[in-house]
Amino acid sequence: MNVFAGLGNPGAKYAGHRHNIGFMALDAIAEAHGFGPWKAKFQGQCSEGRLGGQKVLLLKPETFMNLSGQSVAEAMRFYRLEPAALTVFHDELDLAPGKVKVKSGGGHAGHNGLRSLQAHLGPEFRRVRMGIGHPGHKDRVSGYVLHDFSRADRGWLEPLLEGIAAGAPELARGDAGRFLTAVALRTSPPRSGTGERAPQGKPAAKSPAIPAACAEPPAEAPVPRPGPEPDRAEESGRSALQRLVDRFR
Repeated sequence: MNVFAGLGNPGAKYAGHRHNIGFMALDAIAEAHGFGPWKAKFQGQCSEGRLGGQKVLLLKPETFMNLSGQSVAEAMRFYRLEPAALTVFHDELDLAPGKVKVKSGGGHAGHNGLRSLQAHLGPEFRRVRMGIGHPGHKDRVSGYVLHDFSRADRGWLEPLLEGIAAGAPELARGDAGRFLTAVALRTSPPRSGTGERAPQGKPAAKSPAIPAACAEPPAEAPVPRPGPEPDRAEESGRSALQRLVDRFR
């Protein structure tokens, strides 16, 4: 048994946020591989299925980002699993948009979802780090991650989610290299007849330029409400990818 946990914040208000790309990745996997319906369990939403011959539980915590560890730890205890059986999908400010890296162990780098997981389970779990880019200044991070992906992001976000879904069986088998290859084939496919990768824009460390018509004014960044709200960063039967496509139309 493997647990794939996506990090994000629950509810329609946050569904399209950059901070919720972990939820989007799990929705894409569930849809592509015919997982069962989402059910409330372990303080989150769960869906069960098989990937590459391995039984996998998909888990989207509903505790809000900064308490993600409560939900994931409950599931891990129920199935008596060690941290090595856990893979966490999360947003990564320090990677260019659309870039993906896989690592096991390490620190939380200020990500409060990872911070919570490490407090409950220790650091020895696998992470799928999905780049969303950086707004350029630390004071803009909260508004940036707690804001919807822009229309300009659609070009890399859709192939990324498709690649993650396609490579998920390899990840369940423990082959991170083949998983990353599957992602690369969607995000940077070979040129027809050459076997070479098509040229791809090289985003800078900050987020890609957005046309003025699509730009998101900073003043629209949501203000967290009192109580158990999202951290630094913090619809029914339809995948997050489908909802995202609808948002851009």
